[in-house]
Amino acid sequence: MGRGGGPCPCPCPCPCPCPCPCPCSCPCPAAALPLASRRYMGAVGSSRVMCDNVPGLVSRQRQLCRRHPEAMLSIGRGVAAWTAECQHQFRRHRWDCSALERGQRLLGRVLQRSSRESAFVHAISSAGVVFAITRACSQGELKSCSCDPKKKGSAKDSKGHFDWGGCSDNIDYGVKFARAFVDAKERKGKDARALMNLHNNRAGRKAVKRFLKQECKCHGVSGSCTLRTCWLAMADFRKTGDYLWKKYNGAIQVVMNQDGTGFTVANKRFKKPTKNDLVYFESSPDYCIRDRDVGKPLSLHMNGFISDICTLKVKKYHY
Repeated sequence: MGRGGGPCPCPCPCPCPCPCPCPCSCPCPAAALPLASRRYMGAVGSSRVMCDNVPGLVSRQRQLCRRHPEAMLSIGRGVAAWTAECQHQFRRHRWDCSALERGQRLLGRVLQRSSRESAFVHAISSAGVVFAITRACSQGELKSCSCDPKKKGSAKDSKGHFDWGGCSDNIDYGVKFARAFVDAKERKGKDARALMNLHNNRAGRKAVKRFLKQECKCHGVSGSCTLRTCWLAMADFRKTGDYLWKKYNGAIQVVMNQDGTGFTVANKRFKKPTKNDLVYFESSPDYCIRDRDVGKPLSLHMNGFISDICTLKVKKYHY
């Protein structure tokens, strides 16, 4: 029923974006899943997810969906996080990631090329799944995980002894789940693009783990800190985004090895990429060229102005 008591006009399955003025009686694809399914389905009833109706999932991903239906809702939140972060990082870029909200045509064209933009999207989306699943574990939203079970008892750091307490983020589970779900799409093919995507997916996962920090609370008279209780917590996702943005700007162009088992740098003057670096095969397209599907060059929307960075003209945007 709608807010006014009438029937909900949202058809089933719901289109994206959902036009409903009320919660739909069926799952509504709210956003694109990280490179694997392009969209996810919400909960049916309390927690069941219509995994078989999610377009684009491979068999392994459907199995994970059926086994962990509640995790799909967490992934949906991760989608929102990495989409917003992508748009923030590219806010002054010709391709500003806004295609993620306008539909998948332009995004699909970007991902069809093994470019730096594609490398960033793979990395940030993989990181978003890690972040969302790990956070859901700590908040008790998933049946399959909880706080980090290894952070128990006493330990020692540069400040002395402390006791593990509170709820440490279970980053290892988040990384494991993200690797199983996101990488499943690529493991069917061992071509150059699959190897590139797997590398950048891993770089994204490692980026989240890089900013895991130890937080502590002091106990004692007047906060003397004679006793400390500590736990591990993920940093704000913006730190991951800023880090991956630097990696995007320093992404390394590579070529496939002759044996097809890996890649080497395209320009021998550059260093070999590490597991933390982003890699790409193809140069980025000229986003100022008119696209037959999009209809016009991309524009940058910012602070009430439309800055067409292809023509370097700025005009007032009236809302």
